[in-house]
Amino acid sequence: MTSNTANSLEQDQAFMSIALALAGQAAIAGEVPVGAIVVKDGEIIGRGSNAPIGSHDPSAHAEIQAMRNAAKNLGNYRLVDCTLYVTLEPCAMCAGAIQHARIARLVYGANDLKTGACGSVVDLMGEQKLNHHTQVISGILADECGKVLSNFFSERRKLAKLQRQ
Repeated sequence: MTSNTANSLEQDQAFMSIALALAGQAAIAGEVPVGAIVVKDGEIIGRGSNAPIGSHDPSAHAEIQAMRNAAKNLGNYRLVDCTLYVTLEPCAMCAGAIQHARIARLVYGANDLKTGACGSVVDLMGEQKLNHHTQVISGILADECGKVLSNFFSERRKLAKLQRQ
């Protein structure tokens, strides 16, 4: 591993840690714990956490929230030369939005074996017929990202069981 690669990995891990903190905020709000940030030139320009339940909006995924915030901050819906960090592999809706926003690089933590659209279930990012191709890096802090999700759903199941008793 070259020092440039090591620096890039360290930077990816640092930014993913910030996305993980946003996932924690989503969990506290009763949302599925997913967090996302958009970074341009080493600066965070957008943040988001899952909010479809509280906002009554099925499109309020962390990625969408972060991209909306970034686009507003940039004054442009095109997020060229930006990196999106998200704790969970994007679904098809989010993958489509990532393509439309022209995100240059996607870095995600845990694979989503149910709805992942970046290789786990389908691979929209690898579809050569599309006019934009986002670089995808997976598995950054995957264990930590997965643990936040598994702990959340474990607690949810415990609560549901207690309510049935």
